[in-house]
Amino acid sequence: MVEESRDEPQDDHLTVKVPETAHQISTDSWFQAGFVLTTGINSVFVLGYSGTIMVPLGWVGGVVGLLLATAISLHANMLVAKLHEFEGKRHIRYRELAAQVYGREAYYLTWALQYVNLFMINLGYLILGGSALKACYVLFNDKHTMKLPHFIGIEGLVCILFAVSTPHLSSLRIWLGCSTVLSMIYIIVVCVLATNDGLNSPPRDYAIHWKSTTDRIFTTIGASANLVFAFNTGMLPEIQATVRQPAVRNMLKALYFQFSVGVVPMYAVTFIGYWAYGSSTPTYLLNSTSGPVWVKAAANISAFLQSVIALHIFASPAYEYLDTKFGVSGSSLKVTNIAFRFVARGSYLTVSTLVSALLPFLGDFETLTGALSTFPLTFILANHMYLVAKKKKKRLSSLQEFWHWLNVGFFGLMSLAATIAGIRLIAVDSKEYHIFANV
Repeated sequence: MVEESRDEPQDDHLTVKVPETAHQISTDSWFQAGFVLTTGINSVFVLGYSGTIMVPLGWVGGVVGLLLATAISLHANMLVAKLHEFEGKRHIRYRELAAQVYGREAYYLTWALQYVNLFMINLGYLILGGSALKACYVLFNDKHTMKLPHFIGIEGLVCILFAVSTPHLSSLRIWLGCSTVLSMIYIIVVCVLATNDGLNSPPRDYAIHWKSTTDRIFTTIGASANLVFAFNTGMLPEIQATVRQPAVRNMLKALYFQFSVGVVPMYAVTFIGYWAYGSSTPTYLLNSTSGPVWVKAAANISAFLQSVIALHIFASPAYEYLDTKFGVSGSSLKVTNIAFRFVARGSYLTVSTLVSALLPFLGDFETLTGALSTFPLTFILANHMYLVAKKKKKRLSSLQEFWHWLNVGFFGLMSLAATIAGIRLIAVDSKEYHIFANV
C-alpha cells in the first residue's frame, strides 16, 4: 500500500508510479487473479445465459456468438492488461489509465462509465441472489406469501454484512475457494438435472419467436450485448493491481486461465440448459429443472451464497474509492474502520437493493449494462487507448491501426444500438409488470 499521490490527477498526465490506495496491491499470485476472473465468469449469472442469450439467438447465433465473444473479449482484455505499466507508471485504476493516455477529462468519463457498469452488475447479482432464495422458498412453501422483492432485500442485507467483514479484494482468498465450491455445486446440479429432463422430454421447440420485425431487431441486438456482458468485468486494472510483479506477464496468465479453463463450466450450463428446454428456457435455469427437492434446494442456496461473494468483487472499486477518499488506515478490525464500512458500504448496497427490487428485470439489465458500459470500457476504450499509446511510440503498422479503428467503429455502433434496445426492453417490461414485481 504505497501512498504517493492523491486519488485524482492534477495535471494532464499522472506523475507518480503508484497512486495512493487504502487497499493492498502487488500481493496476489496470477492464479488468485485468475480465480477472481473465473468467479465472475461462472457466477450465478451463468444460470441465466441459456434464456438471455440462446433463446433470442438460437443454436447457430448463440454458439457462434459465444465463441466470437470469447475471442474478442480475450483480445480486448489483453490490450488493457498490457497498458498497466504504460509510460513507466503502474495504473491501478481504470480511470487513471485513461487519464494517462488521454488527459484529465478522460478520468471522469471513464470513472462514470465504470461505476455505471459495476452498479448495474451488482443489481444483477442482487436480483439473481433474490431469485435463488425465492426458488428455494417455493420448494417448501405452497402459500407463496413472500415475493421476489422480499428475497432481494434479504440478499442485500447479507451482502452488507459480508462487505463489512471483508475489507478489500485481496482478503477474499479463502472466499474464492468457497466460491469455486459453491459454483461447482449449482453448475453440476443444473447440468445433471437439465440433462435428465432433456433425455426424458419430447422434442423441444428451438424456433426463435418474435412478435414483430422491430421486436426481432431489438431482441437480437440486446442478446448481442448480453454476449459481451458474460465475459467482461470492466475493472481489469483494479484486479491487476493486486497481482505481484511482473504484473503484465502474470495478468496475461490469469486471462489465459479465465478464457480457457474458466469458460468451460459456463459453456456447459448455457448449452445444456438450452438443449433441455428450448425456447421456453427461463432467465433463471433452476426454475425449470425437475429433481429431488433437497438437491434443488442445495443448488439454490449455493447460487445465493456465491452471488454474495461475486457481488463483493464488483463492488470493490467503489469500496476502494470510499476507503481511500476518507483516509481509512490501520487495522481493518478497528472499531472506527468497521463503523465506516458499515455506513459507507451499507448505504451503497441499500440503494442498489432498492433499485433491484423496484425493477427486477434481469435480462434487460444485462442488455443495458453491456450497452452503456461493457462495450465502451472493454472494447472501444481498450482498442483506442492501445492505438493512442502505441502510436506515440510508432509501434503499429497500417494494418494494425486499421484493425483497432475497425473495432472502435463497430463497437461504437453496437453500443448505441444496444443502449436503445436495452431502454426499450425495460420500458416494455415496466408496462407489463408493476414496480416491485414478483417476476
